[in-house]
Amino acid sequence: MANRKIRMGMVGGGRGAFIGAVHRMAAALDGQIELVCGAFSADPEKSKASGRDLFLPAGRVYGSYAEMFRREKALPPEQRMDCVSIVTPNHMHFPVAKMALQNGFHVICDKPLAFNLKQAVELEALVRKTGLIFALTHNYTGYPMVKEAREQVRSGKLGRIRKIVVEYPQGWLASLLEKTGQKQADWRTDPKRAGVSCCIGDIGSHAENLAEFITGLQIESVCAELTTFVKGRKLDDDGNVLLRFKGGARGILFASQISINEENSLAIRVYGEKGGLEWHQEEPNTLLLKWPDRPRQILRTGGGYGYLSAAALQATRLPPGHPEGYLEAFGNLYRNFAVAVRVALSGRKPSAAVMNFPTIRDGVRGMAFIETVVKSSRSKDKWVKMPTL
Repeated sequence: MANRKIRMGMVGGGRGAFIGAVHRMAAALDGQIELVCGAFSADPEKSKASGRDLFLPAGRVYGSYAEMFRREKALPPEQRMDCVSIVTPNHMHFPVAKMALQNGFHVICDKPLAFNLKQAVELEALVRKTGLIFALTHNYTGYPMVKEAREQVRSGKLGRIRKIVVEYPQGWLASLLEKTGQKQADWRTDPKRAGVSCCIGDIGSHAENLAEFITGLQIESVCAELTTFVKGRKLDDDGNVLLRFKGGARGILFASQISINEENSLAIRVYGEKGGLEWHQEEPNTLLLKWPDRPRQILRTGGGYGYLSAAALQATRLPPGHPEGYLEAFGNLYRNFAVAVRVALSGRKPSAAVMNFPTIRDGVRGMAFIETVVKSSRSKDKWVKMPTL
């Protein structure tokens, strides 16, 4: 494998952005990746200013992503970037990712995968054709106790899964914040940039991904009601969804951005024939296990706890009592992505174990979920099936 850091470019994430800085911190956490270039804004001058903020050479800061791909590809292999991180609003994910793949660059992209399902399917076909690595940053899957929850289910300790309850309430869009000039609210509530959904597309997709990641079960059909509570808003700010999973499990998913004083309260409960579990993102170092014949069992994150699964320990960085949170979980995705890219650069195909992050397939399922929920909410039919892809 290449005995060096992975060289990364970035599209988006310039001055005034939120998630770009998070991606850069996560990528740098393990010293596996270095940011070498970027097209940080659609405004060339803003992109250049953002590059100066990040101490990048002026010649590696570009006025557009097309210019970046063209000029980086022309550089000698020992200089050019290996991969690109896409941290733009939703409507730009597809054109940037498509051009990156066509030019031979590996991709790590913020969710949701694309603007619509058609674009997502096209990207998946391109990933298969090129053989390049594609990661999607459903970052909550990087938490050690989420991986432990997955192992508890997959090991059969909970028995056959019957019920899944997942929720993601926030309160930051309880007023018409987009009319105040707040950048994050502005694009997320704009159908031209966000797509067909705000609430379900932005945070409901995280809840869907978490449910499928932990249980290994796929959502088969949905019965949904989306609501826009804030007058003047163009997209949904609240969603309630009944779920049917393949294999017979039933579920409930609710996502809300008008739940006042809620922050990022993503949580999941899973109930099987033999036991259950519960995990909360705002208290991520604790996993509750529930049994029919004894009190609840508390599992805690910590490198010294031998009772945790290998998957959880691999994602754990610190001894017990030292909290690990959002950035560390995000960093786990970037670290695993870097390993996969390094394997690919050596001319080998990464194993399933190396591909330890959400992939293009998760992105396609996420887009299918978003569009099926919107379709169900608009339809007179009670239940709408997820498309077979």
